Amino acid sequence: MLKTLSPIIKIAKYTISDEVRQKSFIVMFVICAMFIFLIRGCYQGTYMVNGQSLDAEAIIRVMSKVTFHFIAAGVMFLAALLSMRVLRRDRDDGMQSCILSKAITRWQYVAGKILGLWALSMIFMFILHSIVFIITSINMQVVMPEYLIASLLCSFNLLFVIITVLLLSLLMPDMIAFLCVMGIGIIGFVADGIFAISHSQMAQVMMQQSGTQSDMTVWKVVYYLWPKLSGAQQFASSLIGSEGFSGFVSIYPVINVLIYVLILGTLLFRRFRNEDII
Repeated sequence: MLKTLSPIIKIAKYTISDEVRQKSFIVMFVICAMFIFLIRGCYQGTYMVNGQSLDAEAIIRVMSKVTFHFIAAGVMFLAALLSMRVLRRDRDDGMQSCILSKAITRWQYVAGKILGLWALSMIFMFILHSIVFIITSINMQVVMPEYLIASLLCSFNLLFVIITVLLLSLLMPDMIAFLCVMGIGIIGFVADGIFAISHSQMAQVMMQQSGTQSDMTVWKVVYYLWPKLSGAQQFASSLIGSEGFSGFVSIYPVINVLIYVLILGTLLFRRFRNEDII
């Protein structure tokens, strides 16, 4: 087991150190951290509506959830950027042929790359979420450990993005692979919004009157089979708002993402096994 895991961990460490040395990564991290510190004023003071003071803890939870979603979406964007040129850069630099000329299998190389990118993205996101957690705890004396738990749940989205971009980068140009994954996320977000609106009372009445209820079956199937990145992020953020657990429906997006991770991960390993190494 140690002989199998050792090369994977070494490649993961190399991937992390290689990406951290990139100036673009450092610039993006500094910009994100500064943005979070700049919005810390939103967690201070009192809020009045119609002359009545709002509950400070409720305001903190709302602001924290908004910031949570911005950070999670931003780090997914960053993970896609980091992943889209990793394999091609290693191949062009001769690093792939150098690594695979040693006692390292192709699946170990790919697993090390995935682990390195995933760990780096997780650390990046967890640090940003931890900054919000600390600001909230200090300014308003509201401790929300569920904020950090929600951050860890969002790491499955990062794993999906990394594996999907790596797989698509072997089949098409890097930028197209990046845009495809961004499109998957955007379509899922829009579909969740449309689904929520369609299940409102007014929308249900309109569909019954127009007789389009039966025509929605195919779209429902597509909706539930589509990668639920937005749904998984919503489920994670529900822990912050203490919205409670509503059964399988609430946890389904996470299961959906994990199933896609297994399927796409298998396809990635098989595709790279047949890749020509120059």
